[in-house]
Amino acid sequence: MIFLGYCLLVVATVRLGLTLLFYNRVRSLVTRLDARQCASMGELRRVAWGVAAAARFVPYATCLTQALSGQYILARQGNESTIRIGIERGTGEQLKAHAWLVSDNHIVLGGSIDGFAHLVDHGSR
Repeated sequence: MIFLGYCLLVVATVRLGLTLLFYNRVRSLVTRLDARQCASMGELRRVAWGVAAAARFVPYATCLTQALSGQYILARQGNESTIRIGIERGTGEQLKAHAWLVSDNHIVLGGSIDGFAHLVDHGSR
């Protein structure tokens, strides 16, 4: 329960930050921590569960909010991760973007990348 409360606080703070500040400013605050090690699968699952559960209680906690929140939580533990941003292929006139949290080639948050074109990665540093 303590971890879920922590995740709720992080997701709400990141959501508020994205509402009030620019994405690059929020990302720079999230990635200022020194994260260089790889997380275990157990840690990745715990973060994925906590962030996804907390996001249900935060209005407009989009994939980007969740990815940034997960990256922050992993970085606080010293674990490196990357936010991958892409767009859906073949959407016609409407552009549909999506964000994933990736750690050591494992998708932590965001689901499958199938059907999306990769645009950019934003690492822990």
